[in-house]
Formats: sequence, structure tokens, C-alpha cells
Amino acid sequence: MEEDALDTLNLVGKPCPIPVIEAKKALKQAAPGQKISLLVDNEPATMNLARMAAGLGHAFHCEAAESGRFLVTLTAGAQTAGPAAGRLVVAIGHDSLGGGPSPDLGRTLIKSFIYSLTELDPPPEHLLFFNGGAFLTTEGSKALDDLRTLESKGVTINTCGACLNFYQLTLKIGSITDMFTITTTLAQAEKAVTL
Repeated sequence: MEEDALDTLNLVGKPCPIPVIEAKKALKQAAPGQKISLLVDNEPATMNLARMAAGLGHAFHCEAAESGRFLVTLTAGAQTAGPAAGRLVVAIGHDSLGGGPSPDLGRTLIKSFIYSLTELDPPPEHLLFFNGGAFLTTEGSKALDDLRTLESKGVTINTCGACLNFYQLTLKIGSITDMFTITTTLAQAEKAVTL
């Protein structure tokens, strides 16, 4: 390993969001240009690390290692306070809106709500989906066309990877994220709506 690299962090077997949290801790102590290596054992962890690095201005490199593992190398950029506070962040934890006796009405209302977001000027900065909300970003969702419209307007769409795995869903729009990133995004928002 190069002289400007820290020791490799072995994060094999560590569940989401621990790899991202540990990488952020290490990057806070790193000088600009210093490399940090992490060993992880799943592809979602590499994607979460890539998004975190891009969002904070660090370089990212990943290569396959032995036994289904991945060696991620992060090169520290100039230290910043993190991303600027967002405008509107919407977090959706259900595939229906409201708690009335008709599930069909609730699903119609959530689709209408997502369509209404396409008409906001400016649109939300982030849409975060978790638990039952994960069904809205996956195959069979009637909200996909409206979500594509939002994505084309620059809205970042993220769905909880643990939720996708739990429900055995395949993502059709946006990116997979972790609960730490969801929490951070909500904490940095100027305005947040949770459904």
C-alpha cells in the first residue's frame, strides 16, 4: 500500500450503515490526498461508499478482492463541513397515504401526492423511501412515471437497501441508500416532510 495510505479497515460482515460511518470517521482524520482503504463484502456497501465520497468531495476507487469481497480506496479531498442544507426533503415510509379504512384510496392518494410534487417549483431536493414506501420505487409501482419526472428535474431519489432486501424488491428508480444517509439528509434539510 502507498505511504500516504492508512491501514485497511476490515468491515467484512458489518451491516449497513457501519461501513459509511467508519469511512466518514477515518476521512475526518485524513489529510487531503491521503488514502483510506476499506474491505467490504457486499456491493450495496460499495455503492453507499461511492455516494458518500462523491457527496463530500472525496475520490472513490473499488476493485474486486478474493471471496466476493471488495477493496474500496477513498482519497481524502479538502475537508468541508459537508453538503449544504437542503431545501425540501420528503421521507415516505408507506405505500399509501392516510389511515382510513380503504387501502385503495390510500394508494390513490400517495400517487396523487407524488404527482403533486412534480408540480412544485422548485421541486423537493430529496425523496427518501423506507419500509412500505420502498414499494413505490420498485417494479409494479404506479408512481414510477411521476418519480421519473421528478428525477429528470434533479430530485435525488433514495430507497433504503435494508427495506428492499427485507421485502425482496427490485429497485426501478433512484439509488439504494442506508438509514444513516436518510437520517443525515433529514437532519440537514431546511424543511422536511415525513409521511
